[in-house]
Amino acid sequence: MQENFEPVDILLVEDSEADAELTLRALRKAHLANWVVWVKDGQEALDFLYSEGEYADRVAARPRLVLLDLKLPRLNGIDVLRRLKHDEARRSIPVVMLTSSNEERDIVESYALGVNSYLIKPVEFDKLGEQVVNAGLYWLLANKVPG
Repeated sequence: MQENFEPVDILLVEDSEADAELTLRALRKAHLANWVVWVKDGQEALDFLYSEGEYADRVAARPRLVLLDLKLPRLNGIDVLRRLKHDEARRSIPVVMLTSSNEERDIVESYALGVNSYLIKPVEFDKLGEQVVNAGLYWLLANKVPG
């Protein structure tokens, strides 16, 4: 165990149960996640991040990384990203768009709103797990963000 060990907090925003389970399994297997919260739509993500709705009693702690799908029910990933990046208190939370959309307009809009990285989900499940682990290694272990 490291002396300066910090819990790794990831908010996974994913409506596909299969993709979410694969992502969670890959993060655990790589020992990258001590605490991962999985929410299934954009509104639930904002409720979690802002301690609203069903998360109103939650102590508002910032995740160290948000893995955000683009195509979500109720509120899409672009709307979640827009709200986070326009909020001074949450702007520095790294957001990785993890989506199947290869549409240029989605990529351009995501970067215009301040996404930190845009990853296209590979079709093969084992490649998706590998991609998630690589992203986790970078954003959780190598990258430094303001406190």
